[in-house]
Order: sequence, then structure tokens, then C-alpha cells
Amino acid sequence: MDRRELADFLRSRRERITPADVGLPAGPRRRTPGLRREEAAQLAFISTEYYTRLEQARGPRPSREVLAGLARALRLSDAERDHLHHLAGAPPAPAAGPSREVRQSILDLIRRLPQAAALVLSATYEVIAWNDLAAALMEDFSALPRRDRNLVRRAFLGPRPTGSRLYGLSDADTEAFARSSAQHLRATAARYPDDPGVAALVSELLAGSEEFARLWASHDVCAEPTLCKTLRHPMVGRVTVSCDVLDLADRDQRVVIYTAAPGSPSDEALRLLSVVGTQRMDVPG
Repeated sequence: MDRRELADFLRSRRERITPADVGLPAGPRRRTPGLRREEAAQLAFISTEYYTRLEQARGPRPSREVLAGLARALRLSDAERDHLHHLAGAPPAPAAGPSREVRQSILDLIRRLPQAAALVLSATYEVIAWNDLAAALMEDFSALPRRDRNLVRRAFLGPRPTGSRLYGLSDADTEAFARSSAQHLRATAARYPDDPGVAALVSELLAGSEEFARLWASHDVCAEPTLCKTLRHPMVGRVTVSCDVLDLADRDQRVVIYTAAPGSPSDEALRLLSVVGTQRMDVPG
């Protein structure tokens, strides 16, 4: 435990928060920046004496419960929370389960890609964010319950939106996705051994798919990237796209971006889909 660094860190984080940030009145005669020590202690559910001793580098090692309260009270980011734990001599515990919270900057990014279909996948292959073109190319994910937004479940167990293939993928692409998703999911299960959601998904796939059970039994965890995919869309037909994946290591998520070669028929198809969106062009009889 580095008491001096911990004290300085707590003080610096406390002084950057205004009372208004946490719903407290500013009040008269506030001579110090940020929150008062007693206010920070109250928000962290610890005594003012204990908090004061921490800021004076005289306190005992805080428990994980106290550290969680301090992180919440001082509105620490994930990186700051981890730093707080290290200063207190209590390295942060691994995440309990895969994160489903997408950073606002990533949401803004995929929405600013009008000519690319983009979506964000959790560590378990759940689609947790997407832009309009991804919904038009693949499926309107907003109309699906959360369970049906999991691509690995849909690949092995269905229901599939276009016949026997996931989003009209070719046989080769379907096989490649199945192999890659099984390998990624095995690595995910190792990172989150105590998460009931991950365990339940793996059990469901093992019980319901012989193909998944075969791939799972191989114990492979190193998937080859798929750089190009071909989808068959019910409205615009065959669409060949490049597939690029950006890893978000801090959230254990991936941004998947589909683009077509400029000027190609697939590029024209994506342009049409960007205008039409998820609406159907069927003419009533």
C-alpha cells in the first residue's frame, strides 16, 4: 500500500468534483475546490474520520468494499478505479462478466459511417450496438429480443433470418464464422469462468448443436480473421464486403465494419440500402 500516493490521488479526485456534480448544494463560505472531506466520506458510506486519515496518509489498508465506495463517490473512470486499487495494495478483481456498455464515442463513431455497415459485439457475440446500414444489410436488431441478438446462438441454433444460412452468407463464410465464433467463445469462457451467462450460453450450444460440440472439443482459441464476406440480401441480392474488426480491449468488445469496394456493384447495393433502410419494398397485391 502506497499511503502517500493514495492520499494525493484521493485529494486530487475529490477536488475536481463540484457539489453540483453529485447533487449537493454549494452553500456559503466554500473555501476549498471540489467536495469537502465530509461530503466525500458521506458519498462513500464511510466515516469522515476514516476518510481524513486516508487523505493524511495515516489510514489502514481499505477493504475492497471501501474502495468500491470511494470509486463511486469520486466518480472514477475504469482506469482510475484500477489505479486506486493498486495504490491501496489490492489489485482489482477481474470483471465478473462481459461488458455490454458501449462507450458514447464508439456509438458516435459507427453512426458517422454512412457508407459502412458497423456493429459492436460483446465478448459473447451479442450485438450491443449498430448503425442504420448494418440494420438494413443484416437485420433490424431493434426489433429483436436480446436473446436473438446473439450471433453465435443464431449461427448454431437459429432462428436464421434467411433460410439455412446466417444473413445469406456463403457456405464457406458460414463455416468460417462457426469456427471463429466457437474459438472466440472458448477464450471468453476462460476469461469469465464465474459468469453464469457465459456458462449458460456454452451449455446451451453444447446441448443443441453437434457442430458446436465438435468445434468446442478441439480446444482451439486462435481464430483466423475473415477479411471478406459475401451476403445475399433479399432486396439487393449478392453483396461482397470487406470485414474489418477493431478490438476495444478496455471493454472486451469488437467493432465490426463492413465496406464495399468503391464503384463496385456491392457498393451500389449498400448505397441503395442506406437510402431504403429496413423498410420492405414489397408491393401489396
